[in-house]
Amino acid sequence: MPDPAVPPTPPIPLDALLARADLGLRRIAGPADPAVVVHWAHTSEMADPYPYLLGGELLLSAGVHVPDGAGAGYFDAYVSRIVAAGGAALGFGVAPVHDTVPGALVEACEMHGLPLLEVPPRTTFSAVARAVWQLMAQARTAELRRVTEAQQSLAAAAARPDPVPSVLQQLARRLGGRAVLYGPEGTRIAAAGTDPGEETRTALAKLAEVVRPSGQEPSDARPSSASDTVAGLRLVAHALGNGEGFVLGTAAPQRDAGDHTIASVAAVLLSLLTGERHSGSGAGRSSALVRLLLGAAPAEVAPLLGGDRWRVVHGRPDGRAAPDPVAASALGAALGSSLVDVSGEVVRVLVPDGRTVERVPGWTLGVSAAAAPRDWPAADTQAARALARARATRTPVLRHGDRPALADLVPPHDADAHARALLAPIERSPALVDTLRTWLSLHGSWDRTAVALDVHRNTVRQRIARCASLLDADLDDPDVRMELWFALRRT
Repeated sequence: MPDPAVPPTPPIPLDALLARADLGLRRIAGPADPAVVVHWAHTSEMADPYPYLLGGELLLSAGVHVPDGAGAGYFDAYVSRIVAAGGAALGFGVAPVHDTVPGALVEACEMHGLPLLEVPPRTTFSAVARAVWQLMAQARTAELRRVTEAQQSLAAAAARPDPVPSVLQQLARRLGGRAVLYGPEGTRIAAAGTDPGEETRTALAKLAEVVRPSGQEPSDARPSSASDTVAGLRLVAHALGNGEGFVLGTAAPQRDAGDHTIASVAAVLLSLLTGERHSGSGAGRSSALVRLLLGAAPAEVAPLLGGDRWRVVHGRPDGRAAPDPVAASALGAALGSSLVDVSGEVVRVLVPDGRTVERVPGWTLGVSAAAAPRDWPAADTQAARALARARATRTPVLRHGDRPALADLVPPHDADAHARALLAPIERSPALVDTLRTWLSLHGSWDRTAVALDVHRNTVRQRIARCASLLDADLDDPDVRMELWFALRRT
């Protein structure tokens, strides 16, 4: 069997389930291995449960499928199929069909190495399944807390006067192992944590060479990460995203989803730190900021940032709370820019025009048209509107159109005057203007407008009705809608 398609929730040790006094479960066969874990609970009375198992289950059965007079051959075939499907353990209920666990089943589980649990009559299978999910929820909460604390400590370390050694030290402590930063030539720049020995040090350095770009091949010709196991330690090498040849290596006793997330955050931070130090782009941004504060025009400082035309990207995390600086930096790194700003629930990133903005897992993005510095405020508005439409239509990336519109044929002064006159009755209510704009952009969809604005659909209906009343307009008329949309595009 291939590795089971396990859920993202951390598995629980089988021993933790056995320790629940309220269940009264008892192991009567199979290995007492603390490494046995359960990914979920499943009830089945099929004589052959193999087709219905994904792997990692605690399979629960009351023995309804067992025929009268079943012998060792039946139970051997039954248990072997559970093992072949990747089942973690078997729970057998002794009521109401069987008074005791069949001896032949105990022998089969012992022979195949499958843990067998006796479920007492007072314990329902639903109670066992509920206990599994409760323990998983507790494990998930603990893991999220651990990852969150690690992210915060790594972000704090990156703000210290010696950020690179501080980040490595925090990473090594959180992983319980070793963290090493290798330079473009393969030399060890800094390291922290317990020294794993000569054999592991050599293996980790070789692993770093696997992911380091040579400079004579495409940037995607090598993997971004690689892993190995040496002397009981899990070795992982991450190519840092600045493209300068820096590599982060870790050696730790174990490697789970939480450790992967923590190491990924450290890699993003080190990418930003080494990128600034190696390329001098940090000095260029500092110079641009100083010149802006001293009165220089954006067009004058744009060359210091690395280009004349840029796109504004608005990003919002999917199904999560407001982004923190670490998440914002990770988005910037994914988009290839360190010009990042966190504004409430949205992250704004300034991306050079020549860099393609692709989908970023876990984020919804709105992208502006390419703009010169004097047009950045307008591009910011374009990106905000594109993000609102992307969220309403559940599109990962939505770009503002670059091609000229029919409205461009109208002289700007006349268009602006017409827009102000038409929208004057509602101009003092930003909520009405925003609702009308979003509603029209989504073709009059109440539900999608409510999603885009984070309000109830009844609120949308009330606002649109108010707009129709104040404007004295029939919003079901396509000509009216077209004229209002033209006006809203000018505001």
